[in-house]
Amino acid sequence: MQGTDTGRKILYGVIAGALFAALFLVSFRPREKSVVRQPVDMVIFGDSIFGEIRDEQAVSVQLQQILGQSVYNGAFGGTCAARTDSEGRLDYTRGLFCLVELAKSVESGDFGVQQSVIMRESNTEYFGDVIDGLDAIDFSGVGTILIQQGLNDYHAGVPIEDPQAPYDENTFMGAVRAAVRSFRRANPKVRIVIITPVYTWYTVNGKTCEETDNGGGVLEDYVNADLRLAEELDLEVIDVYHDLYPHEKWEDWKLYSRDGLHPNENGMKLLTEKIAEQLMQSE
Repeated sequence: MQGTDTGRKILYGVIAGALFAALFLVSFRPREKSVVRQPVDMVIFGDSIFGEIRDEQAVSVQLQQILGQSVYNGAFGGTCAARTDSEGRLDYTRGLFCLVELAKSVESGDFGVQQSVIMRESNTEYFGDVIDGLDAIDFSGVGTILIQQGLNDYHAGVPIEDPQAPYDENTFMGAVRAAVRSFRRANPKVRIVIITPVYTWYTVNGKTCEETDNGGGVLEDYVNADLRLAEELDLEVIDVYHDLYPHEKWEDWKLYSRDGLHPNENGMKLLTEKIAEQLMQSE
């Protein structure tokens, strides 16, 4: 009798284990099988210059209309190209949305780390929807990636480069190098275009980006780093810092920006026309 009871317990255990395994497979099927990837012609990675406005005035929307291509706005306000968390840890939530981390998610085809974060900071309400959109893109078929970064790296005083560690993701140039490497691994044929930061005024203290050094240099130092990276990595570059916004007089900030930094309607139109013109010329 005891042997029979033991046999039943073993049998029940096997059945329970089989049922658990079946439920596990049903509940936790691979993500790639449940996500239908969508083709997109162009994806923009950047900060609030492109990310803050997401209506019909947005640069991404205007580019789509001019170029006749599908353009996805994957820009997140307040983000850097580089990691800005201490000791390389992603303990700063917005750090999960830096360029180099997003590029790694593109390479792996998995944005789960960003989707697991619930943002509680201001002006981040759209982050979740944008990540879901990026997760649905088939990056192997993306034709062009625009990288518009550097302004927040400048604000944060991120070091421009460590000559001893060219891929140091805590430096601006190292982060861009690493991001480009990830994008090319995901899609070796993708066209990658760098867009420099725009000229900036700081209306609170009455200084310009030529006068303000936050620890890593003035803004033009980051712009020049972009120009060097484009040459080094064989990338196209669109310079919207030099000779785009007039800045001979202090009051010029009102012409194309609404606060000295973020473009107004005229500024977004000017940016779009400049970017579209160069993209079409170099095709």
